[in-house]
Amino acid sequence: MTLFTKEGCSKCEYIKNKFDLEALGISIEVLGPENPDALAHLAWHGLVGVAESHMPILVLDDSSYIVDVVPIIRHLNGIARESS
Repeated sequence: MTLFTKEGCSKCEYIKNKFDLEALGISIEVLGPENPDALAHLAWHGLVGVAESHMPILVLDDSSYIVDVVPIIRHLNGIARESS
């Protein structure tokens, strides 16, 4: 799974601080001009338009995705419970 975030996004920072994403098997890609690879990866998933209005974005292993803080927290809490 991949969590797409952007600098200066308080919602993105909240998710990154609330969960041990590495332990959950989630990689973080920070969108910004200094990281063109992250934008290319986002575009590969067809999510550039989504990212223009909604952040963060969690791309699941099946390439489906979840946007915004509350749905992502619900999903991650479920994963954390399953791995406990």
